[in-house]
Amino acid sequence: MDLHLLIPRRRLALVLATALLGGTSLSAQAELVIIVNPQNPATRMFPSQAAQFFLGGSVQFTPVEQPENSPLRAEFCKKVLEKSPAQVEAIWSKIVFAAKGKPPKEYKSSAEVKKAVADNVNAIGYIEKSAVDDTVKVVAIVP
Repeated sequence: MDLHLLIPRRRLALVLATALLGGTSLSAQAELVIIVNPQNPATRMFPSQAAQFFLGGSVQFTPVEQPENSPLRAEFCKKVLEKSPAQVEAIWSKIVFAAKGKPPKEYKSSAEVKKAVADNVNAIGYIEKSAVDDTVKVVAIVP
């Protein structure tokens, strides 16, 4: 099937030019939010504060993680942890090797992360803003 039959030529040219120039991706990135259990006393937090829980710097909260190769996790690592997923994995390898902690439990989807946070007053996680409901509380929006 010819692509030009499905998409008007002008629109196709615009989409391709935008993708080639790197102006935007063909799939929009979801807005991320950092969430806790509604019973957790935390109300606001800077993303940089949340980073300490996902990098083993504090045990005040129990971090829960998105799937290893998910775009959401890569975006969180870049924007909040200011590291690549491989760098984060290396940090946790050192922590585990030194017997100073264990990495965040990984879940298969945002729905599972949300449920894990909803079920544990000490949990902290991140999901797409569009997935938020009253079972969790947003403490930070990731710009």
